[in-house]
Amino acid sequence: MSAVEERTSGNGYVGQAMRRREDPRFITGRGIYVDDIARPGTLHMAVVRSPEAHARLVSVDTSAALERADTVGVFTGEDLDLEGPLPMAWVPPGVEVNTPEHWPLARGKVGYVGQAVAVVVGTDKYAVVDAAEDVVVEYDPLPVVVDMEKALEDGAPLVHEEFGSNRSHEWTLAGGDVEQGFAEADVVLEQRIVNHRTAGAAIEPRGAIAEWHGDRATLYSATQIPHILRLQLAVMLGIAEDRIRVIAPDVGGAFGTKLNVYGEEALVMWLARKLNRPVRWTETRSENMATTIHGRDQIDYVKLGAKRDGTLTAIHTRVLQDCGAYFQLLTPYIPCFTAFVMSGPYRIPNVKTDITGVFTNKFATDATRGAGRPEATHLIEVMMDQLAVELDMDRLELRRKNFIPKEDFPAEVALGVIYDSGDYHGTLDKLLGHVDLDEFRREQAELREKGIHRGIGFSTYVEICGLAPSRAVGPTALGLQAAFYESAVVRVHPSGAVTVFSGASPHGQGLDTSLAQITADRIGASPDQVEVVHGDTSSGPWGWGTYGSRSLSVGGEAVARAALKVQDKAKRICAALLEAAPEDIEVSGDKFQVRGSPDKSMTLADIAGAAYIPPEELPTDIEPGLEETSFYDPENFVWPFGAHACIVDVDAETGKVDVVRYVAVDDCGKAINPMLIDGQVHGGITHGLAQALFEQVVYDDEGQLVTGTFVDYAMPTASDVPSYETDRQETPSPVNSLGVKGVGEAGTIASSPTVVNAVIDALRPLGVDYIDMPLTPMRVWQAIHGDGPARTEQGKDLDEHGQGAAGSGPAAPSEGGGA
Repeated sequence: MSAVEERTSGNGYVGQAMRRREDPRFITGRGIYVDDIARPGTLHMAVVRSPEAHARLVSVDTSAALERADTVGVFTGEDLDLEGPLPMAWVPPGVEVNTPEHWPLARGKVGYVGQAVAVVVGTDKYAVVDAAEDVVVEYDPLPVVVDMEKALEDGAPLVHEEFGSNRSHEWTLAGGDVEQGFAEADVVLEQRIVNHRTAGAAIEPRGAIAEWHGDRATLYSATQIPHILRLQLAVMLGIAEDRIRVIAPDVGGAFGTKLNVYGEEALVMWLARKLNRPVRWTETRSENMATTIHGRDQIDYVKLGAKRDGTLTAIHTRVLQDCGAYFQLLTPYIPCFTAFVMSGPYRIPNVKTDITGVFTNKFATDATRGAGRPEATHLIEVMMDQLAVELDMDRLELRRKNFIPKEDFPAEVALGVIYDSGDYHGTLDKLLGHVDLDEFRREQAELREKGIHRGIGFSTYVEICGLAPSRAVGPTALGLQAAFYESAVVRVHPSGAVTVFSGASPHGQGLDTSLAQITADRIGASPDQVEVVHGDTSSGPWGWGTYGSRSLSVGGEAVARAALKVQDKAKRICAALLEAAPEDIEVSGDKFQVRGSPDKSMTLADIAGAAYIPPEELPTDIEPGLEETSFYDPENFVWPFGAHACIVDVDAETGKVDVVRYVAVDDCGKAINPMLIDGQVHGGITHGLAQALFEQVVYDDEGQLVTGTFVDYAMPTASDVPSYETDRQETPSPVNSLGVKGVGEAGTIASSPTVVNAVIDALRPLGVDYIDMPLTPMRVWQAIHGDGPARTEQGKDLDEHGQGAAGSGPAAPSEGGGA
């Protein structure tokens, strides 16, 4: 065993399937969320939102609202004296990005339904809602554009006239020579693929409460990024950053939607300072659906080339990204992630992605679980199935033929990025150990004779996560105005109790448990001794937050490194007191002992006592205390991967899809806690399956949000999904000492093409070879019974709601609630 392996091998807590230590308080109702926090004298804020998708503001009459006894104040964009608008953090070198000013309250015009026009502040949370309805706003409507392809046509209404175009930016990532690759191809397939707009729909909507004490402020916010939020609010308010404390208490889900700086957070801060009283705002569900960032909303024009033997030669994708009317923190950057994983787990020598951002009169898109990577995986995996049919080749053999072999890792792909480790054949082989394909095909044939259309779909994926090496994506590289290290402090108290301060700020991932396991594993403690503190900018060092599956691969590694520093110091103290050499001290279970002499040992509490009250035997060159800090900036991304399979039954008479079975084999490197991995995979699969079959954010032609409540926005229930079957293999990442990769987004990235490919497999005998998501009963029925073109270019022949001419066959079923 090497010295490094010995120091990081731990005492057995890493790798255990331990129950989440957070759960008792959550399931007994003792969690503390923003809306549970009460501050004396709190005022309530309600937002007056635009019913128009695009209009000039003619006047705002606040007089009736001000006459109400419970109203303390009404404010408009003209009153708001912030130093700057909401931030957008991507400034790519050499690329012009048209960035409109996005203020917390509209100035002069509105660009989407739900845009904040005014705020009402009062003493009663219900009365301010009534008062907001008394604010009379006169609008001068302007032409609306919601279709991103139409927005790019000559003569289309301009969302921002000052730019002279609805193009926000253009960006290209390429490797190899795609034209040469297509020239060498025997077969070239082209497909237009719509990856439609979705909502994060976290169980807890956003919320914020701000209060000032003199020139210092505290903001409680349901956020994934407390430190980033503090920095940006300081800039907007024009004050020193150390004057603001941001606290993220328990956060009831986020999925990327709370990875942002929102106007309402700035408003409660500004109002609390102006009125010298705490101000609270809690989002309603309809506000959440309209004005919390949406995800996806890409149209991908894909071109894939291959030899007759199945060897891939080139892929070129033209990505259109609907950015909405204004940017949020990372809006125009999200499709870049699509480009980074365009070739998936395959050796494709020539790759090119051309991205065009488009303004429309909708709310902004931004990072939602997977952020660009589900879109890439969906398009390449759908195209691999299409190519297999064209070549009359088994679709799994086509994948195997093009997998990057495990002996090639670390593997540099055409784009110049380096996949850290992988065994793609291994995950697929393990998947097929759970799925008997011969038996499935026999059963499929028998069911078809009975009129039941059963299909099986596959997806083999690779993901870029562990955001990110600062030098790879920072200001001088890809232009993100940030660094992406993570921080941790491990403090052992005189009694032997341990506190970990982490810059990672969870929203449901179970970090209290996993970070305690990592720490205990390295310092001879039990996880029960370890308290994990996060989400408070006044506790611990600067942290960049939780997103991009970085909580363990970056945040956990920072904790591990700080814990190893504590271990090293503890060994020095132990060695001095036991008259041994530090290199002869080992961690064994719950004690530090002399190697080969277990009777000569000390507990962590013994060592901590000596660290804080040094005995005479302790050398003076050992500083008092037992506390260490680490900042970790990764050398590379980490690249999880896996193979998923889904079996579905399709009712040809109604178009309804039933998911019969779902099997997932994922490789996220070394497992810290297998139970947490399973939980993340279950949630991720459901997220992607929901997009494939149920969920869709829809605006009508006038820019009105049609899916503004859960009555209209269909999400799956427990009865709509099977009991998932999960397995994993462990291919450690060489990037960090833990060997971990990310898993929070993996299920979402893999599942939508798995489900879609299963439905198409079921329907190919009926002449259906492609349908755009979501595969609602109407869309599936139309594909089966409609005229020819609807079967292959569904996204063009049906409108945004999946409606279209019924064609031949029985009467079309109603769309219904996604059942």
